[in-house]
This record gives sequence, structure tokens and C-alpha cells, in this order.
Amino acid sequence: MAASTGVEKNEYPKASNALVFGAILTYVASLALMMAFCSPYWIESYPETHSSFKNMGLWEYCFKEYTYPYYQFPRTFDGCHNIFSEEYYVIREWLVPGWLMVVQAFVTLAFILTFFSLVLMSLEIVRWPLKGVLQYEWIMTRIACICTGISSVFLFLGVTIFGANAYRRDWLMYPKFNVLSWAYSLAVVAFMILGLAGFVLHRDAKRAYEVRSEAKNLVMQMEMQEPGFQAAPHHRSRSLQGYI
Repeated sequence: MAASTGVEKNEYPKASNALVFGAILTYVASLALMMAFCSPYWIESYPETHSSFKNMGLWEYCFKEYTYPYYQFPRTFDGCHNIFSEEYYVIREWLVPGWLMVVQAFVTLAFILTFFSLVLMSLEIVRWPLKGVLQYEWIMTRIACICTGISSVFLFLGVTIFGANAYRRDWLMYPKFNVLSWAYSLAVVAFMILGLAGFVLHRDAKRAYEVRSEAKNLVMQMEMQEPGFQAAPHHRSRSLQGYI
């Protein structure tokens, strides 16, 4: 009864400050990445140029009375539309060249991996399920570290490819009238923060690996408190195999 009361008083190791700090960094980066992912302001034209192209993002383009010169029928494109909309069907191949598809793929993968790492770290911080987190915390932290690190690399590749091709003359008209916008800057900030978060989580994963024996002993004590536990030698040896 006394042992059970001890567990109820939360006498188990809490999440480390490094893990919490890494989670905060990842959360901030995820907000910046989400805005960059959804916003149509990766590149925009200078307002004083009165260009028919206004702005674009990974998934949306905005025009004002634009006529595509290589389309055989007279048609004006106006307003903001998704690249997969029917409005842009006839010029989609021009709007989404191969290099932009690669950027979309890198940013999408970074987006998925970032939020997956956030889920893992949230489970570690709230210690749910308690036994599973205590048993596999260093593995969960290592996976979160790998996910944030890969996300940072993917975002770096995405913004580098986009920045290198943003002023191509075979893409948007009058490239000198355009400038990289705030959503692109957010993507750059996100990859930097994710890189820092990956470094913090890497160090915390090493710490968690070194103290895993303490957590293993605590898990064994919790199992001994469960109803119907029998301290048979074969039971103990079998249990230990899963915690090392």
C-alpha cells in the first residue's frame, strides 16, 4: 500500500529541462513552418511596378488581369487560386515546374516530421503512458531528434532550391520586379530553429540513455505493485529483457 502511495505521489523522474526546451523550440518552428506552408507570400512583386503577377506560395498564385502569352485562346487570370484549381488547369505546367515540385515535397515532408516529433515530445512531457515513457524515453527522444534534424535538412534544401530558382526568366514574368517575401523568411527561420532543437534533443537523448537503468528499476517496482504480481524468477528475467 505504501509503495502504491509513493507512485501516486509522482515519485518518478519528470521530463528534463532540455526536453522541454527542445519541445518549445520545435513548437515555435512548427508555427513558423505552418504559416510558410499555407501562405501565398513566398515571392511577390513590388507594388509600384503594377505587375499583373501579385504573389505566390507553394500552393497558391495571385494575379490581376494576367494573360498567359503562350495560351492559344484569349483568357485572363484574375484573383488568388489554388494551383490545383480548375482556374489554373491550362497553365498549371508553367506555374508548377519540376524544381517547385521538389520544394513542395521537401517542405511537406518537413511539415509532417515536425508535427510527429511534437507528438512524441508531448507524450514524454505529460508522461503518458507512464510505464511506456519511462521504459522507452531515450528511444522516443532519439526519434524526435532524428525527425527534427531531418526536417531542418529538408527545409534547408527547400528554401535553397526555391531561392536559387525564384528569379528564373522561364518562370514568372519580369523577375526583377519580384522579391522574396515574408513566408519564405519564415521557412528559413523554421529550419534554423529546428536545427537548434535537434541539437538540444540529441544531447538529451544521450542523457536519457545513460540514466535508463534508473527508469528500468522504477518500472519493475511499478509492476510489483500491480495486483496478481508474482515474484517468480522466470518472470523477473523475462521482464528485464524488455527494458534493457
